[in-house]
Amino acid sequence: MQVTWYGQSAFSWQAAEGSVVVDPFAVLSPRAGMVFDYPQLPRLAADLVLITHEHFDHNGLAALAEPKMTVRSTAGRFETPVGELLAVASEHDDVAGTKRGPNTIFRLTLDGVRIAHFGDFGQRCLRSEQLAQLGAVDMVFLPVGGGPTIGPEAAQAIALALGARWVVPMHYRTPAVNFLEPPERFLGLWTNVLRLEGPSFDTGDLPTEGPVCIVPQPPRKP
Repeated sequence: MQVTWYGQSAFSWQAAEGSVVVDPFAVLSPRAGMVFDYPQLPRLAADLVLITHEHFDHNGLAALAEPKMTVRSTAGRFETPVGELLAVASEHDDVAGTKRGPNTIFRLTLDGVRIAHFGDFGQRCLRSEQLAQLGAVDMVFLPVGGGPTIGPEAAQAIALALGARWVVPMHYRTPAVNFLEPPERFLGLWTNVLRLEGPSFDTGDLPTEGPVCIVPQPPRKP
């Protein structure tokens, strides 16, 4: 499976089953003092688009070509063009969603890799029923930049609870974003950290033994 990071929580996954884009962002002027300066997304074509919640840096559906199917900010089980999708309800904060609203955790399998993407997960921890529904995964994408989401220790605890072999941090401070914390504290919690040379990688090239923290390079404007 080919994985590409576009910044923040936006990824594409290319696999034998088809193509998936998750949490595309809109390019617009954020509020005063906020820097959000990732390159504009290419007009990606996807079999499935997943949107974890309705914030501008996660719900830029208009930036993409018309997908075959979109699952947007909801929970349940869905049959999609790339196979079964599980969408688990969660919250964007630690006060039952009353501050920042709902968030969806998505789980699916591509090229035999069980994937979970946590969007802007903000709960203090996974509830037992959420963990039971998600089960074990191979690769997990977790926000680690604190602020409106969980921080390093909570993110590591989730990765370990899910038994993830590959852990991909996202939603943290980079040269393009100034309102989150940098990833170094999270990376310091792991014995094995693989820093990549670019924003894309193939799961076939990754170490088979884990857990390994996989760190793509943030995309930059030309």
